[in-house]
Amino acid sequence: MQSSPLLLEEPIRMASILEPSKPTFFPAMTKIVGTLGPKSRSVDIISRCLDSGMSVARFDFSWGDPEYHQETLENLRAAIKSTKKLCAVMLDTMGPELQIVNTTDQPITLEEDTLVVLTPDQSKEASSNLLPLNFSGISKAVKKGDTIFIGKYLFTGSETASVWLEVSEVDGDDVACLVRNTATLSGPLFTVHISQIHIDLPSLTDKDKEVISTWGVRNNIDILSLYTRQAEDIRHAREFLSKLGDLKQTHIYAKIENIEGLKHFDEILREADGIILARGNLGIELPPEKVFLFQKAAIYKCNMVGKPVVVTRVVDSMTDNLRPTRAEATDVANAVLDGSDAILLGAETLRGQYPVETISTVGKICAEAEKVHNQDLYFKKAVKYVGEQMSHLESIASSAVRAAIKVRASVIICFTSSGRAARLIAKYRPTMPVISVVIPQLKTNQLRWTFTGAFEARQSLIVRGLFPMLADPRHPAESKSGANESILKVALDHGKAFGIIKPHDRVVVCQKVGDSSVVKIIELED
Repeated sequence: MQSSPLLLEEPIRMASILEPSKPTFFPAMTKIVGTLGPKSRSVDIISRCLDSGMSVARFDFSWGDPEYHQETLENLRAAIKSTKKLCAVMLDTMGPELQIVNTTDQPITLEEDTLVVLTPDQSKEASSNLLPLNFSGISKAVKKGDTIFIGKYLFTGSETASVWLEVSEVDGDDVACLVRNTATLSGPLFTVHISQIHIDLPSLTDKDKEVISTWGVRNNIDILSLYTRQAEDIRHAREFLSKLGDLKQTHIYAKIENIEGLKHFDEILREADGIILARGNLGIELPPEKVFLFQKAAIYKCNMVGKPVVVTRVVDSMTDNLRPTRAEATDVANAVLDGSDAILLGAETLRGQYPVETISTVGKICAEAEKVHNQDLYFKKAVKYVGEQMSHLESIASSAVRAAIKVRASVIICFTSSGRAARLIAKYRPTMPVISVVIPQLKTNQLRWTFTGAFEARQSLIVRGLFPMLADPRHPAESKSGANESILKVALDHGKAFGIIKPHDRVVVCQKVGDSSVVKIIELED
């Protein structure tokens, strides 16, 4: 089955299905992004999330104030210290999000086949007949027959906690809508999504800029998740970050969640450091039968250019249940087989009853899927995509992966200062972990001396198969004599301590010696 992304052998694989999975230090090569919130913000819970496989913590600023998120972040730092596990910080901006404020804080029930009016007059009180919206241009943006979804988190039209509306009439600034399903909206805030309509608001709002320039600067965020409709959104955000000191190093991940982002996907991919496929909103924008096509096409494009891609909304039912549905479990596995670098958990860890169990379950599913991923086919596709004129660094990276697979190495160790070489190795999806040894560089702005490296190490925590460690800055990334093996010993000891390197294992090492890049194979003794 060499043409299939799935590698199954009969009857061995069928028999092994009943065998229990072996525990490993790395729960899976695929990374897990966990959203921290009310049910997952204590030091104890965060520590257990880290131990279960979370490597990136997402802070969703569409709700909660900076003080609340700061308390959560301080708890995350305490958990990192106690577990000794690295974790990156992702700031998720709200973007031009349309909202309805329910000042009564009482549940609002909308009955099927009744009418409800959306109005930009926010001085009015929300009710089952009237919903005030924070967007003055609603009447100009929609027309009769357009679809509008309102809910607390996800809207599908089949939930009892979110409502599906159809525009029936535009009257001045107000919009009258027919309710398509009976639902009860609870809480102080509801999110509004208008399907396939351009909202004339900036992707990076004034509120987003304030949060980034205060909370983001204070905490040196590693990744910014940005609502993106076109490449200019990324360029604008990068220009904004460049004026905020260390945040010029922050990676920008484009959230693709509507038709505009889909149409401009190729140009967005060129500008962004990574992609987040926000399937909740995409599931509304696209017909259900088209969602999987976009997912596969987008992931393939990201894989081929070596940029991380993150898939969202995979185990929604685990918000309230201890086990995912059969369809959800299969969905997670398919996301891995498609080539996802990471799985992002939203409500499942934010407000879900089982944040730790959800991370553990998703990690186990990812690990099983990785075992049957057809790496040989993937490697050939990646090499073919690059073509004959392969860059020097790309050639070294692909050679390191090929050598590691041929000699059945237990791990690949890559010395890097920027993280680029390690990410290129990970691009070729080796079947073994890649330990990225990030060597700090001493820099100065003529006022003070600083070491780089911490950003680069944490930012690789979202890349599939890449596991960073920050080296002692006294050891150079480039060995001019080839005799400096002390840092390699540290990396090997690190691997041995966590059980991924054993006596007599073969290890592939990728490093620079003088002006040359070297791939070498070493065999360990007792």
